[in-house]
Amino acid sequence: FFMKGMMLLTLFKGAGVALVTPFDGGKVDYKRLKGLIKRQINSGIDAIISCGTTGEASTLSDEEHLEVVRFTMKTAEDRVPVIAGSGSNDTQHAVYMAQAFEEMGADGLLVVTPYYNKCTEKGLIRHYEKIADSVNLPVILYSVPSRTGVNISPSVVKELSPHPNICGIKEASGNIA
Repeated sequence: FFMKGMMLLTLFKGAGVALVTPFDGGKVDYKRLKGLIKRQINSGIDAIISCGTTGEASTLSDEEHLEVVRFTMKTAEDRVPVIAGSGSNDTQHAVYMAQAFEEMGADGLLVVTPYYNKCTEKGLIRHYEKIADSVNLPVILYSVPSRTGVNISPSVVKELSPHPNICGIKEASGNIA
C-alpha cells in the first residue's frame, strides 16, 4: 500500500499491463495512447506500466519518455497506479529519470537491468542501490536477460531485498528455478 494524496492505493495486486507506445509517422500517437489507457482502465486493469521495454523506452528521447509517462498519469487520473519505466544502462541517467518521475507523481518505478554493459553482480547491486537511494518510491527490479544480456540472480535479489524502496521483481529470465 502507498498514499497518493488522500487515497490509499495498492501498487501490487492483480494485473498490471505494460503498455506499448503507439507511433504515427515517427511521433508518439497520443490519441491512440489515450485510447489504450482508457481501454485498460475500463477493462479493470490494476496498474499501468508506462515506458517499460514494451513501451519503447530505449528508443524514446528523454523528452518523449517523460511526456509519455506524464500523459499516461494525466489520462489515468489516479484511477490506477502508474509505474514508470526508468531503467538505463547509465546509472546516473537512471537516477535522473527516477527522480523526474517521482517529481511528476509516478506511483512506482520499473528499473530494467543495465543493458549492453553486462555488469557484474556487485555492479548490479550498486546500480540498483544508487537508484533506490535517490527516490522515495517503490522500485521494481526488472530482469529480462534476453533483451539486456544481464540476469538478476537470486543472490543479487537477496542482497537488495532489505532496501526499503526495493519491493518487487519483474522476473522475465524464463528460468522458474
